[in-house]
Amino acid sequence: MRSHVNQRHERVLEIVRRRGGLRVMELAEELGVSAVTVRRDVEALAEQGRLTRLHGSVSWPGPAGRRTAAPAPGESTASPVGTPAGAVLGMVVPSMEHYFAELVRGAQDAIAARGGRLVLGIAHWRSEEDTAQIGRMLDGGVDGLLIQPSWERGVPSPEQEEQLLALGVPAVLVDRRVPVGGRLAGLDSARSDHVLGAAAAVHHLAELGHRRIALLAQDNPTSPQVREGYEAAVEALGLSVLPTVTVSPEGPRSVDDAARELFRSVREGQVTASIVHNDQTAIGVVQRLRQHGLAVPEDVSLVAYEDEMAALADVPLTAVAPPRRAVGEAAVELMLARLGGGADSVAPTRHVSLVPRLTVRASCAAPHR
Repeated sequence: MRSHVNQRHERVLEIVRRRGGLRVMELAEELGVSAVTVRRDVEALAEQGRLTRLHGSVSWPGPAGRRTAAPAPGESTASPVGTPAGAVLGMVVPSMEHYFAELVRGAQDAIAARGGRLVLGIAHWRSEEDTAQIGRMLDGGVDGLLIQPSWERGVPSPEQEEQLLALGVPAVLVDRRVPVGGRLAGLDSARSDHVLGAAAAVHHLAELGHRRIALLAQDNPTSPQVREGYEAAVEALGLSVLPTVTVSPEGPRSVDDAARELFRSVREGQVTASIVHNDQTAIGVVQRLRQHGLAVPEDVSLVAYEDEMAALADVPLTAVAPPRRAVGEAAVELMLARLGGGADSVAPTRHVSLVPRLTVRASCAAPHR
């Protein structure tokens, strides 16, 4: 087996010496092996000082190595200083529903503006599909990965951590909070600060005079941060933290149950306002409260968390909007900075946290005295 590896290494050296420099994907095609195999070969040869490795490309040491790999057809050679021209980034997201589509568009526009290309993989909320999509992209020779993992409740398992630490290419975590005490702190990340977003909703309601504020939250990776922000803000204001009503994203029955519970709390004087995560749930709650005889905002004020379609509700909903497009753009900026730093870059890891924006509409008013 070792002799086969040595033969392949000699073949790699022969091709790079002849070509001067080329992309890893081109080298893999010429050798007839996977990009992952070539990347391992290149790393081994670079450690021996026999090749010069850059992210996504390889060159011969010395004067010949000063020539850069030719761009693929259609790729731009223009790029800002320090940005690798023609970078190909893979992006894995759990879904392409509203929230994620905007985030992907931000990343796509950012990389296209710099002459690169984005390759998309959709995991459909399955961790095993995360693995499959990542493997496909590594085999395709992407220069780096932007990953929004399908972590249950936003927390990775040890196996999922290990996978991200063993990728072999730079990776940026997208819209996922790096767990404190976990092993992923060394990865760059870009995310919305959902804790601050939820806190902004609480403060808005409190400024209107509400003192009994509830939270209805979907059960997904974002909800723990929304709950954390809600609880922190309520406690900081000296108010009582009310039990969170969890809304399952599957089927209308859970929305019916959540609306019934909120109706009962409002009628009994236990609640005067609520934050509802997300827009779809909030719109459904408004409709069901009306069926029970309650009006928004006359009887209860509502703030939606997401702001994809909150303005389209019968009563346009005050809402918190995570900066989805900006998160996608920031993830690309982090990746290109990492790629542009070269193979020996020791730039510090960056965790970029962007603050959501609250937009006031018609669904909130001062409580009845």
